Amino acid sequence: MSKYAKEDIIRMVREGDVEFIRMQFTDIFGQLKNVAITASQIEKAVDNQIMIDGSSIEGFVRIQESDQVLYPDLDSFAILPWRPQHGKVARLICDVHNPDGSPFVGDPRGTLKRALKRAADMGYTFNVGPECEFFLFQTDEKGRPTTTTSDEAGYFDLGPLDHGESTRREICMALEQMGFEIEASHHEVAAGQHEIDFKYAEALATADNIMTFKLAVKTLAQKNGLHATFMPKPVFGINGSGMHTNMSLFKDGKNAFADPSDPKGLSKEAYSFIAGILKHMKAMTAITNPLVNSYKRLVPGYEAPCYLAWSASNRSALIRIPAARGSATRVELRCPDPACNPYLELAVCLAAGLDGIEQGLTPPAEITENIFAMDQATREAKGIQSLPGNLKESVDLMLGDKLICDTLGEHAVSQYSAGKYAEWDNYRTHVSSWEIDRYLVTY
Repeated sequence: MSKYAKEDIIRMVREGDVEFIRMQFTDIFGQLKNVAITASQIEKAVDNQIMIDGSSIEGFVRIQESDQVLYPDLDSFAILPWRPQHGKVARLICDVHNPDGSPFVGDPRGTLKRALKRAADMGYTFNVGPECEFFLFQTDEKGRPTTTTSDEAGYFDLGPLDHGESTRREICMALEQMGFEIEASHHEVAAGQHEIDFKYAEALATADNIMTFKLAVKTLAQKNGLHATFMPKPVFGINGSGMHTNMSLFKDGKNAFADPSDPKGLSKEAYSFIAGILKHMKAMTAITNPLVNSYKRLVPGYEAPCYLAWSASNRSALIRIPAARGSATRVELRCPDPACNPYLELAVCLAAGLDGIEQGLTPPAEITENIFAMDQATREAKGIQSLPGNLKESVDLMLGDKLICDTLGEHAVSQYSAGKYAEWDNYRTHVSSWEIDRYLVTY
């Protein structure tokens, strides 16, 4: 049931000293966009009358069909707490529609909605809790970002070693003002690396929350003279940033992944969901790990999983089952990174898991040993395959997986793959500083 009606939004804007409303939406590559309107336009906004030029948005429409319409999700209304408190700024998260009122097939939020409808038709609701990591770096004298930090902290350290502690606290306080329930906030393994975890929610709300989270982190870091980045691997030789994704299906108000009679406390649906993700994971990687840089995180030795395996406890496996059971039973996918488009990521994760349930798939045997310590022959003997090694390989595999392509839709697949192939080609032909340092003098 909706929290707000149109009249509620109009009243909150008029009575709450709101001057501007940001009508936010997300492009196909996960970049947050917005059109800012003044408070005088709020009635038009809630009546779905704010238009955008879709031909100017990555992966949307061609110039000859550019008009698109923003349909705000009224329950997403929130005041941005880091903006002035006199003449406040609010936001509404929007779906993108065509001028005839039909949903735009390339809208990532719509892609997730379609996947959630499929789950609902099977009697399931899909709950997700993300673990978002990021780096806080210093800026130079011109305010440009660097990859340096005066931070000397490590995992779970605190001030004075943790120089980002005050900024992290400010982020948590701002998010709580926007309705987030912050469960944990701590320093991560690498210098300058942080993690803030917020409570799980139904998948669409979680994807919206991830986009809001990224905006808050970047905005408040900049306010404090720092640069926040969700780049997966910004510094060579240290851990990269991930976005572990904890997933569960509920049916009739109960966790469908829980079964006390099973030795591991997992239901048949949980095992099949795991099997479905493992089946489609190579094709999903283009979505869960969307950058050239993503694959520099997915290498042995830095905690990020790069092998297709599952375990009830082993953190070197791609899929881990955290210790909590009963209503808290969940499947944790450990490879996604925070550069991904969360709407597309959750859509393909759900589609793959549901495919496993529909097909009655059974996962391979659990791997309890440290996979990073195995040699290749041992991994092959146990049937452990690797994730794709680069962006091009992952996009090739995505295009060969009918389920993943059907989940994304023809428009999104075409636009996404073209963009990613162009990114790969640009990277492939670029002469890097590593090459100059290694070859210029020697040869």
